[in-house]
Amino acid sequence: MDFDLSWVLWGLPIVFVLGWLASRLDLRQLRIENRQAPKAYFRGLNFLLNEQQDQAIDAFIEAVQKDPDTSELHFALGNLFRRRGEYERAVRVHEHLLSRGDLSRADRHRAQHALALDYLKAGLLDRAEEALRKLEGTAFEGQALTALLAIYERTRDWAQATEVAEKLDASGQGSFSGRQAHYLCEQAVSADPAQAEQLLRQAMKAAPEAARPGLDLAALQRRAGDSAAAFKTLSRVAHSAPVAIPLIAKPLTEAAVAAGQQSQALEILHTSYELSPSLDVLEGIVALEPDRAVARDWYVKHLAREPSLVAAAKWLAGEKLEHEQFHSPVQKALDHAAKPLTRYRCAACGFEAKQHFWHCPGCQAWDSYPARRVEEL
Repeated sequence: MDFDLSWVLWGLPIVFVLGWLASRLDLRQLRIENRQAPKAYFRGLNFLLNEQQDQAIDAFIEAVQKDPDTSELHFALGNLFRRRGEYERAVRVHEHLLSRGDLSRADRHRAQHALALDYLKAGLLDRAEEALRKLEGTAFEGQALTALLAIYERTRDWAQATEVAEKLDASGQGSFSGRQAHYLCEQAVSADPAQAEQLLRQAMKAAPEAARPGLDLAALQRRAGDSAAAFKTLSRVAHSAPVAIPLIAKPLTEAAVAAGQQSQALEILHTSYELSPSLDVLEGIVALEPDRAVARDWYVKHLAREPSLVAAAKWLAGEKLEHEQFHSPVQKALDHAAKPLTRYRCAACGFEAKQHFWHCPGCQAWDSYPARRVEEL
């Protein structure tokens, strides 16, 4: 049977036309879908910019339903849920992302990090820790280690905190020697005296410029009845951490009196006061000065250099007034007005407290409390 080439000549144009029509239909459908998805996306973005988060979430959900494979919309939606405190919904979004087999490696790490943040914000620290541990070796490792450090500090797991701080230090994220010294001091609080001394000396070696290890060691030595050793330790701290002398002044004074080292302590305090007048250093000088009249003159000298309501109230407490019957109410009023000025204030968050903190109870920052009182800032 002869093959008729005319059918081929007729068939080729027909196949071409059918293919062209099919491609046009696919392109039209694609344009319609692409037009609808961006429209919902931009509507959600507009709501977000106008701080209308409820409407923004509805628009993003609509966009995700029309294009469920778009990971960026999922990330935007998850972040919105987290910002609104809807942590359970945020977790579901990011777990859905992690369950997808077509997700790129970078987006998978990003989703894992977002999931860890969801757990962290929700206060589920054990789940957050597990999620953060999975980010080791990824682009989010630095952020994950920082978050882990915050978790271990919050739960007072100082051994784990030390391990993470060492990793951060080794990775060039900054110097964490000061924090590691604090961790050792925290462990020394609950240790027996021999172990506590070992931990504190290790902390002094880790951060020679830090004041806390020396202060804590001196307190330990005082409790053991060795005032001479405590005075020696505090004298060393006064030279290595001169900024912290206002914190050292009181224990230094007490150790000096107990050890009979008043003249040496006065020399340290006088030198510090001349360089930088301080209320606590002033109090140490007044307590150690053998001549009481000379000691009281120090308040007047301080007022000449630094206007201070606290110093004025302390000077007035030992004075005889012309109308002595008014002394008590006047003194009480001055003491009441000066009391807030003797507090310490966190430089990071402004939290004020009667005592000095190494770890701010307000913002959890380390070494954020200056050694000086509020009146001196």
